[in-house]
Amino acid sequence: MAGRRVLVFPSSVELGPVLAHLVTSRAEKAIASHGRFSLGLSGGSLVSMLSKELLALPNLDCSKWIVGFCDERLVPFDDPDSTYGLYKSHLFSKVNIPASGILTIDSSLPVTDCAEDYERKLKEAFPGDGLPVFDLLLLGMGPDGHTCSLFPDHPLLEETNKIVAPISDSPKPPPLRVTMTFPVVNSARCVAFVSTGGSKAPVLKEVLEGKGDSLFPAARVLPTNGELFWLVDDPAAASLTIQVERLSSGAKL
Repeated sequence: MAGRRVLVFPSSVELGPVLAHLVTSRAEKAIASHGRFSLGLSGGSLVSMLSKELLALPNLDCSKWIVGFCDERLVPFDDPDSTYGLYKSHLFSKVNIPASGILTIDSSLPVTDCAEDYERKLKEAFPGDGLPVFDLLLLGMGPDGHTCSLFPDHPLLEETNKIVAPISDSPKPPPLRVTMTFPVVNSARCVAFVSTGGSKAPVLKEVLEGKGDSLFPAARVLPTNGELFWLVDDPAAASLTIQVERLSSGAKL
């Protein structure tokens, strides 16, 4: 791992522009290196923050982007719980990302078939014998320390063979989901968590300062050869005692 950086901002207002710059800087780097930029997205509050900040950038060019989803809920795309549906209305419909570059689940399939179908799509988008290697994954963390749809004490935490796994008993509704597994997450060239709000402070302290085998899935995100960023605001960082970097909206990563 290239090293973990914990970046603390006064509020999400200052965090947002830096997140957008991280996306575009890694996009430029990836396109210069191998001709395209692969981005894995998560839902929740990330949707509105990322969409707002990217759309505020001048001359945003997404024509060489490939976008996948770190996890997705098995609901129709017009359902408010659909992560793809939210990104489509907030972002995809307003930028020049090609439709063929957006890797979506087939929500009409049973959950196990859906996971297998999405794994096939990822393998087609990332040809070769190894794991898909995303240029950047954007992750969130729940108050229970879950990330993607990898929940505490769930058997999927130990999955090492599948790229994408089905989950039919998510403790957070809706229960049916598909999720990337840790081997894929930890193969990424860069992973960035975004965690804001005081409700995240206790678990953030445990995840970032806990010793040994943490019970929290988010603590197990440790890219093998990639960068790891935690972008957090002051309320979320309130309990931290480790050394952090304090930044403003003009920072460049």
